[in-house]
Amino acid sequence: EVHMLDIECFSFLNRALENEMAPILVVATNRGITKIRGTNYKSPHGIPIDLLDRLLIISTKPYTEKEMRLIVDIRCEEEDVEMADDAKELLTKIGQETSLRYALHLITSASLVCKRRKGAEVEIEDVSKVYSLFMDVKRSTQFLVEYQSQFMYNEIGAIAGGGAYSIPRNAEGGAAPME
Repeated sequence: EVHMLDIECFSFLNRALENEMAPILVVATNRGITKIRGTNYKSPHGIPIDLLDRLLIISTKPYTEKEMRLIVDIRCEEEDVEMADDAKELLTKIGQETSLRYALHLITSASLVCKRRKGAEVEIEDVSKVYSLFMDVKRSTQFLVEYQSQFMYNEIGAIAGGGAYSIPRNAEGGAAPME
C-alpha cells in the first residue's frame, strides 16, 4: 500500500536506493493518479516521479472466474472446510461481484453455520445465510447512506452543502458509486 506513505517516507526510500547496499524494494498499490501524501502534488499511484522513475512497474489484471474458483477451492482445502460445488460456485460469483477477500471470509462463517446445523458439508444455504448476515463494502455503504439520519453522528447531513467530507452525488441526488 505504497500510496499510504508520505513524502518523508519517499525521501527515505530514495536515499536507501542510492546506497551501495541498496535493498530490493517491492511495493504495491491500487491507486491511479492521486495526491502524494504530505504535499499538494498529484502523481501516478501517489508516488513521487523521481521514485517512480526507479521502479519496474508490473501490470496486473483481475482474476478470471476460473482462477477465482481455484482460489476458493484452495482456501476451502487449507481451512479444512468440506463444501458442495454449488456453494463454491456461489462464493465464486460473490467474489466476482464484491471482492475475493469478502468471499473468502464467508468460507469460515459458512462453515460455522454448517457445524451449528450439524451438517457434514457446507451447502448453498449456509453461504446464503452468511451473505445475508455480513455485508460487503458496497452494501454497507449503501446502508449507511440510506439510514444516515438514524445514526447518532451523521456527518453526511452536516456537510450536505459540500465541505471536506462531502459525498459525491449522482444526477438523482443519491450517493454516487464509490470507487
